Amino acid sequence: MKTYYLLLITLITFVSCGYKPAAHYVQNLMGQKVYTEVDVSLSDPENAVLTKDALNIALQTRLKRKISKKEDADSSIYVYYKDIRFIPLQYDRNGYVVFYQAHITLDFMFKKGKVKEHRKIIGRFEFPIRPSAIISNDLRLKAIEQGSLKALDEFITYISVKGLLADGK
Repeated sequence: MKTYYLLLITLITFVSCGYKPAAHYVQNLMGQKVYTEVDVSLSDPENAVLTKDALNIALQTRLKRKISKKEDADSSIYVYYKDIRFIPLQYDRNGYVVFYQAHITLDFMFKKGKVKEHRKIIGRFEFPIRPSAIISNDLRLKAIEQGSLKALDEFITYISVKGLLADGK
């Protein structure tokens, strides 16, 4: 009986507050079928594949959109790597860097018909390294991947909010 009341209270709470998932607000802005394209960075071609996969997974799981060919798509999302920088954050007492922050600047372009949204987003990822060590290739790729995922999450949030604002008009 307690489970019944708990379920009823939860249902009433969600219905009364007007909760709607982000996928609901994106429907009119984005359409059902989306084409994605990620520009391959010559310095890090591996990251383009990871970013495209992450973008497709995010669109399918979070926004319930289908990935399609360019000619069948309702809208398109293009991602370009603009800048990848590693900034030292912390030094040890000998002056060696022990903590870095990766800044990955991604340029997002969303198109649907005449609607174009352009957004430059910086994804940040902090990571430690051993004193007097250089950033290994594996650590560098992981930092770029995680920074790209954070930028991608921010873009998905941005598109959801744009859909919410368009739905409210």
